Order: sequence, then C-alpha cells, then structure tokens
Amino acid sequence: MSERIQAIRGMNDILPDTSYAWRQLESIFAQCLMDYGYQEIRIPLLENTLLFKRTIGEVTDIVEKEMYTFNDLNGESLTLRPEGTAGCVRACLEHGLLHNQQQKLWYCGPMFRHEKPQKGRYRQFYQFGVEAFGIDGIGIELELIAICKRIWDQLGIGDALQLQINTLGSLDERQAYRQVLIDYFKPNFELLDEDSKRRLDRNPLRILDSKDPNMKKLIAEAPQLIDVISKQSRQYFFELCEGLDKLGLQYQINPFLVRGLDYYGHTVFEWVTDKLGSQSTVCAGGRFDKLIEQLGGQTTPAIGFALGIERLLLLMDTLQKPLSVQPMPLLFFLAMGSNAMVKALVLAEKLRDQQPHWQLLVNTSGGSFKSQFKKADKSGARLALILGEDEMLNNTISIKDLREVNDQVSIPQHELIQFIKRYLP
Repeated sequence: MSERIQAIRGMNDILPDTSYAWRQLESIFAQCLMDYGYQEIRIPLLENTLLFKRTIGEVTDIVEKEMYTFNDLNGESLTLRPEGTAGCVRACLEHGLLHNQQQKLWYCGPMFRHEKPQKGRYRQFYQFGVEAFGIDGIGIELELIAICKRIWDQLGIGDALQLQINTLGSLDERQAYRQVLIDYFKPNFELLDEDSKRRLDRNPLRILDSKDPNMKKLIAEAPQLIDVISKQSRQYFFELCEGLDKLGLQYQINPFLVRGLDYYGHTVFEWVTDKLGSQSTVCAGGRFDKLIEQLGGQTTPAIGFALGIERLLLLMDTLQKPLSVQPMPLLFFLAMGSNAMVKALVLAEKLRDQQPHWQLLVNTSGGSFKSQFKKADKSGARLALILGEDEMLNNTISIKDLREVNDQVSIPQHELIQFIKRYLP
C-alpha cells in the first residue's frame, strides 16, 4: 500500500462541518463593505518577489525568513503573497485605478508565511483586507474603524475586542525617534532578546513589538514617539481621538503600537483581545501614504486594515458565539429502481425551478427503502418524498414527515408544490 500523503504542516483543510461558518463570515464581511460603498478586488496569489522586497523591506523577518519564494521555469523569482496590500497597490497602479481617482476596495483570500505553526497562526492563513486610496484626513480613518466595530457587533464579539491606537507622526519625525530609541536601548544591549539585538540598528521601532516578558519593563520606560512628533502631527492625532469619542467608539492609546516600515505614517490601530493568549491581535491597520510612491506611482493618501479569519472564528468559538449551523434540507427523494430515480431527478429539477430556495436531496445510490429512510433521517430533512412501484404506475408521490408523527399520504405528482406549501408553515 502506498504511503498516504498529508497536508503540509501549517496548511489546513477547511472541512464541510466548518466551511459553512466560513461562508457566512465572508458573506457578513462582504455585505458590510458593500453597504459602505467598497468594491471587491481579486488579486493573484503569486507576485514578482521584488514587489514584496520593495514594500515589506529586505531586512524584515517576513522577507528574510517567512516568504515562500521560488524560481519558475523561466527563471523568474516568484513569491506566494505574505500579505495583500502590496498586490492591491500593484494592481491599482497597473490598471490606472489611482489616476485622479479615489478607490475604496476590499479583498479576501489566503496568505502564506513560513512561520512556526501554532493555534491562531498558520503557514497558510486567510485574511479580509480593506484599502482606501486618494482620501486624506481623519474621516476615512474613522470610517474604517467604524466598519470594524460594525462587523464585530454583527458577529456578537464586540465586547471581547479592544481598539488600540497610536500615531507614528511623519517620516522625518519617525527617523528622529529612531535615533532616540537607538540611544536608549544601546546602553541596555545585554537586556535585549536576540531579535531585538538584531533590530537595534536596522529597525529599532520593532523592538517595541517584542513579546519577551523579560523586556517588558525596559520597553515600558522607553521614550514615547508622541513626545518627539511635531505640534501639527499631535493635533492630527487628537482630532482623531475626538472623532472616535463622538462616534462612541472606546479606545486605548498604546504608545508602543508601531510599524517598522517607512511608508507607514500617522494613524495606526489594532483590535486586540485577551481571550486568545499570545495571539491577541485580530485586526491591524494604519495609514501608508508613502507606499504608492515607493512602487512608482504618484504620492497618494492611503489607509487600510487586515483581519484574520481563523482568529475571528477561534475567538467566536472561545466566546461560544458560533455562526449558525448549515440549514438542514427540506425534502429528501427516495426512489426504488432506476426509472423511479430518474423520475425523482425530473421532479426535483422542477421544484428547484419553481422554488429555488428549497433545499432538497435525491438519493441516487439505490438501496432498499429501509436504508434510504436511514439516509433521509440522517440528512436532517423534514419530508421524505417516496417513489416506488405503485407511485410510478399511478403518477403519484408519497410523503412522510420525518420530524413529526403524522400519517404518510399519497398525492398526484402535479400537486406536490401546492401540498408542501400548505403542509409547511
């Protein structure tokens, strides 16, 4: 016997007993974004590796350690997308969507990173992403945060998520802060974890992201960016906070919430929970006004967020707020013999034509009526529709209620729809 081939570690199958919940979540997300006037964009899983080196940066963990990169048959270096923003911007530039236009877009799909798999963190993971281009000011930032809150409330998990916000100021202000951090951490070099030591000179802001408990006190006492940024940048941030207050959105200012990439600036935000252990961030976003210019476009205001589907579903499961289960079929056709089975298929198609929202199943695998009734009962169907020899001879169909104790009845086949409408509330 050949050895069984299993899924790649950290890349999981979504089985039928959970796929309906995924579809519901995707539907809620898509409908909410459409209600706000956002349009869907679908971008490739594979991109030129240079795209991510330019946007994410060659000295980041993602590019250095986590990307799935390979040369194709033409010798071109390709990468499975580790995130969605870069591909979305590339598509907008390639197709001229940003030329004197505003764009409000959303996407959904798998991302890939070669990380150590653990609960809530996978090598193939799924994200919803939202990007808004060409819109400056706090209005669009408030709208994106409000969209997140509306999604949480629709899912029944709003009370379990906390909004954290911060400002990164301008690029010049952040560069000045970068040196302040280097001057602060260097005398404490031996207290840094290995990742932080490596980041000190190249990307010191990322040290503030460290989850090493031994560095908690050192990080808490580090200089804060808001003390370095200009009066103008500080005022912009305060106006955002006032807007959140007026919208009734509770938040916490987290001075150590940062991004290590230069194209981010001003507002950054995350929705976090204390219900999932170390995987606390469910959604992260921020303004990235410099990214489009970095990819060869004109300077364009931009902001977006991404949220992880697996973590959302994990949080909902933890809170015991699952999405509703897949509805049971309404009707189950039982047929004795090939002629009856074909007749059942014909009737089923007529039913689907006239009642497209009725869910019905046809037993196409034969078997005794006893075995077919077992299948019908297991399916969860409400009514069994029976075609045996007598029914075929008389052009009738027998109907048995599988959930309530009622007598089995036989009716003309052409009266089937009317009977079911009368029988079921």
